[in-house]
Amino acid sequence: MNENQFQERIIVKKASPLKGTIRIHGAKNAVLPIIAASILGKSEPSFIDDVPDLEDVRILCDAIRHLGGKVEYDSETLKIDTTSLHTTEPPKQLVQQMRASFLLMGSLLARTGHVKIYLPGGCAIGARPIDQHLKGFQALGAKIIITEEYVEAFVKERLQGAIIYLDTPSVGATENIMMAACLAKGTTILENAAQEPEIVDLANYLNSMGANIKGAGTNLIRIEGVEELYGTRHTVIPDRIETGTFLTVAAITQSELYLKGAMGNHLRAVISKLSEAGVHITEDDDGIFVSALQPLKPLQIKTLPYPGFPTDMQAQFVTMLAAASGTSYVSETVFENRYMHCTELQKMGANIIVDGRHATVIGGQPLQGAQVRMTDLRAGAAMIMAGLIAEGTTEITQLHHIDRGYVDIVGKLKNVGAEIHRMKPVESIPVQVLEQEEETITESITTRILRPTFV
Repeated sequence: MNENQFQERIIVKKASPLKGTIRIHGAKNAVLPIIAASILGKSEPSFIDDVPDLEDVRILCDAIRHLGGKVEYDSETLKIDTTSLHTTEPPKQLVQQMRASFLLMGSLLARTGHVKIYLPGGCAIGARPIDQHLKGFQALGAKIIITEEYVEAFVKERLQGAIIYLDTPSVGATENIMMAACLAKGTTILENAAQEPEIVDLANYLNSMGANIKGAGTNLIRIEGVEELYGTRHTVIPDRIETGTFLTVAAITQSELYLKGAMGNHLRAVISKLSEAGVHITEDDDGIFVSALQPLKPLQIKTLPYPGFPTDMQAQFVTMLAAASGTSYVSETVFENRYMHCTELQKMGANIIVDGRHATVIGGQPLQGAQVRMTDLRAGAAMIMAGLIAEGTTEITQLHHIDRGYVDIVGKLKNVGAEIHRMKPVESIPVQVLEQEEETITESITTRILRPTFV
């Protein structure tokens, strides 16, 4: 047997046009720094609403528990109580599962004066150095020790405000420095800051805790340090990348979908490119309606920091453009190793030529179902999209990637008419089931794996 047969996998068949409503969950990339920032609240717990039940969220919550915090999850609301902490060293096994764990550094350093954190993990999409984070901490007065395994930072009394210029507008560095500077003495000016909506959401959360932050969403952020922060209540913004993903799902399957809760202002570059490709998009107060009944047109795309075209939508657009008639050109300027999904798409018959940071997509050729793998989180969504238009059956493995960023993507697609199923590893399936025909197997096996809930 092929080793893929011993893995949990998603089975996708070619879809008819999809129709219906998909609810957009809270943004993973907003909630993770907000969870980390909760450490700064010493006097009372925080309540965070619209929290998606994702693997990355569970990992970060486990890290908070390890530090001594109390975390409860109920009906998409997190209650985080960090009034008492007993360590400043997040556990190695959790940190190395997820790069966003490094966001704990700024809040721990500001609150306790010390943090030791192992070098983080995450998707293998290229170098994402932490030098800008450390540069910011040093400017605020921290002493840094760097080894091959971990980074440790100290401050004797209290961080001091400073003028900090980021060499690149790093989202993580902007978030980490903002958290650290909230409790620093004096004023911090952060120049060339990242401008993503998730930065604004974090600033709004911190301000509701008692911080004094101005300019979030621009390239210059001013932070007046305060003596203490306290717990608060906050609702996370909707996930713009989940929204963009389902917009491209509609486009590639020539479907009509309503994305409830989506916010178009966070996706102007994506919406503009979809409109250019011939997709009709209408926004209202409650969400976005997308209608893609016309053949797709080719595009030229260049990923850039926000408000440019997001790198997290590149894989989905490459897949969509494989279905468009004509030749499209894609340039990836954010990460140097983010075309791994192209190899998997080529297995399905896509004509994609990758040259360094550039990809040429010669579209309009029918895709064929195949065994493919998820090479990273957003590539996972791209593989599902390809399966929805490919002839025959597509089998996708390495599902842990998709669980990091999408809440029940299989269930959401099934609800609007997709023929897609999530299957358990073959060794857990009864022998009599294995003897049935492939189609019967697909229909009879549990389509969604129940994942552990928050404690």
